[in-house]
Formats: sequence, C-alpha cells, structure tokens
Amino acid sequence: MAAPRLAHNVFFKLKDSTPEGVAALVAACKKYLNVQPGIVFFAAGPLCAELDREVNVLDWDVALHLVFVDKAAHDAYQTDPTHNQFIAENKATWASVRVFDSLV
Repeated sequence: MAAPRLAHNVFFKLKDSTPEGVAALVAACKKYLNVQPGIVFFAAGPLCAELDREVNVLDWDVALHLVFVDKAAHDAYQTDPTHNQFIAENKATWASVRVFDSLV
C-alpha cells in the first residue's frame, strides 16, 4: 500500500475582503505556491458564498489547497524561499490564517 499523501488546506481572512483584495491574494498564491517540488495538486480561489447551508463555514475569503506527495515534500515547502516570499509580500493583508493538514 502506498504511503498517504499530505493535504495542506489554508483559509485566509483578509483585512480588505473586496473583490480586488481577494483577486490579489489568489494571484499571489498562483504565482508563488505551485512551484515547489512534491506538489501533486494545487488550487486557490475565493469563497463560494452561494453555498450558505448551516454547515458551511463562511468566515474566510481565500482558500489554498495543496496535496503533497508526502510529509517530507510538505516540510520542504514550508522553508522554500518562494513560500517565504509569498508570506513576506502578503502577510500584512491577512486578518487571520487557519491551516488544516491531513493525510489523504
């Protein structure tokens, strides 16, 4: 049986949650966070506000979804210079960040 992959899901709440602010962070995710080795799936996008059932969590603006081939690839991503550049350029725009990691 193959080792499980690691799913890394990040939910950003922005200080400026305007369409322009959201689009800027999605663009930054696409520029900086899909270039690291070991990524087998990448997606970034805005909240789908139309899905507002009682179980939906709606207190975020941009989601980042990454699946890594393994935990080692995830760990390398965390210290990758491009990942660090993303943080340096965008951290000031975040009101909060929540990270959910799981083996899949």
